[in-house]
Amino acid sequence: QARLVESGGDLVQPGGSLRLSCLASGFSFGSSIMSWYRQAPGKERELVARITSGGEQTMYQDSVKGRFTISRDNAKNTVYLQMNSIEPEDTAVYLCNAVSPRPTDYDSFWGHGTQVTVSS
Repeated sequence: QARLVESGGDLVQPGGSLRLSCLASGFSFGSSIMSWYRQAPGKERELVARITSGGEQTMYQDSVKGRFTISRDNAKNTVYLQMNSIEPEDTAVYLCNAVSPRPTDYDSFWGHGTQVTVSS
């Protein structure tokens, strides 16, 4: 059974840093594209960052470019989101997503999220 467990969310002051982690199990993590999404109250879920299966390519939402870094450790089945220069607008539940290939299509798995609150 596929499982994604996020951790690392916290209350942080503007300008601070956090590192989120997402531990995966029950599917082929090393073959999967991994992403971080976020959802703020009253807003739609939005893609924050994505990384290819081997970590060769990454992409970011414009608002986090230069501040956030996505990375992965396939030996540990974990994907990370390093968040620097955090802004109040970054307050949201951060969710991990895996897109795992199958022979003719793919599976998509979600974690339950970790809360990041930015406040002074």
